[in-house]
Amino acid sequence: MGRKAGISIDDIVTAAAAIADRDGLAAATLSAVAADLGIKTPSLYNHVAGLAGLRRELALHASRLLTTLFREATDGREPRDAIRAAAVAYRSFAIEHPGLYESMLPAPKPGEDDELYEAMAAPVRVLFAEFADLGFAEEEAVHVIRGLRAMLHGFVDLERKAGFGMPVDLDESFDEAVSLMIDRIPERA
Repeated sequence: MGRKAGISIDDIVTAAAAIADRDGLAAATLSAVAADLGIKTPSLYNHVAGLAGLRRELALHASRLLTTLFREATDGREPRDAIRAAAVAYRSFAIEHPGLYESMLPAPKPGEDDELYEAMAAPVRVLFAEFADLGFAEEEAVHVIRGLRAMLHGFVDLERKAGFGMPVDLDESFDEAVSLMIDRIPERA
């Protein structure tokens, strides 16, 4: 395998994301990415700090993509409709990009990796803005957003792992679950 000039970090992340989404996050190894790019594995070390660095880059990429999807979903909508649209975007992202979705767990704690922490907090900030429009203080919104995220993650995880066996439309079930959460969120004064 010859050296391929001009490989960038974006090329590496794009290749790794495609592998992760197609074959699972564990399959996005340095050797798999190098083979996909037609380069030798050691060449990747010019761009990423090993496998951990590659996974970090995937998490950054995933967070930025999810933030963009949330912004597009919420733009110009009333808060409850925006939150509902963000929930739909979350589900779509997790189903369409299972490897990237998995790369976002576990979430870093403040002070561990500031750039990654900020990138992973960005989609949540989109939701904070919607909850602020409903009159929620940030700490109050944290609790509701955590509950919403837990429901969304659980639904998506079950859906991805074929955990719903009943022959009832999943989209309807998802809409009902989201409505159960969002329609009962009180508006603060």
